[in-house]
Amino acid sequence: MSEALKVPTMAEYMAQGKQPEVLFWVGCAGSFDDRAKKITKAFVKLLNKAGVDFAVLGTEESCTGDPAKRAGNEFLFQMQAMTNIEVLNGYEIKKIVTACPHCFNTLKNEYPELGGNYEVMHHTQFLKSLLYDGRLSIEGGQYKGKRITFHDPCYLGRANNVYEAPRDLIQKLEAELVEMKNCKRNGLCCGAGGAQMFKDAEKGDKEVNIERTEQALDVKPEIIAAGCPFCNTMMTDGIKAKEKEGAIAVMDVAELIANAQDL
Repeated sequence: MSEALKVPTMAEYMAQGKQPEVLFWVGCAGSFDDRAKKITKAFVKLLNKAGVDFAVLGTEESCTGDPAKRAGNEFLFQMQAMTNIEVLNGYEIKKIVTACPHCFNTLKNEYPELGGNYEVMHHTQFLKSLLYDGRLSIEGGQYKGKRITFHDPCYLGRANNVYEAPRDLIQKLEAELVEMKNCKRNGLCCGAGGAQMFKDAEKGDKEVNIERTEQALDVKPEIIAAGCPFCNTMMTDGIKAKEKEGAIAVMDVAELIANAQDL
């Protein structure tokens, strides 16, 4: 299937003397994590279906530096950021879309003071704009009437006040959107943010992702929708811990839309 995906690089565009409409920032998870790669593919299929002229950096893309910064290594963060900014500015990038809220927040809010000024959108915001511009249509398909709850990623919701784009897309699927006890401004972290994803658990009687999964189970969803590869991993682990993987799916909003289109 992957050979059918059209994913041009910025280097290829540059060689043709062209600029894409938007740069798709894939992110480390979307590039290397097997589960997150499926999200990347789903989003690329939607971009192709909508006729979006996009490109990726490919091997020129490096980590944004978010985990290093959150873990307290400001020096490493600035090194990683400056390398990326040099590449982005070299290609005269103006607009970036990414499926990772950590990349989204870092590129949008922390790169400007280092000389990297771009219009940055989360993939749910971009998909919503394609929908309202009439470039993408969404049918309910297999998700019509399904109970779906959306887990707000910290860096999308509370950090950047993006709450409605993912929910609007879920409702366009004609699904029944059910909200957890902690949602939107009162959202609860999945347990992976702040570089917690890469360290062992601290002392306590319950993992954060288990607490969050229990909140999701309380509203009896058929699907837990996510908008972040880290959240996806943590909620999937939570569902496995509760032995519910046969009954409840954890899926990115882009995957839901792509599946509904039979892409």
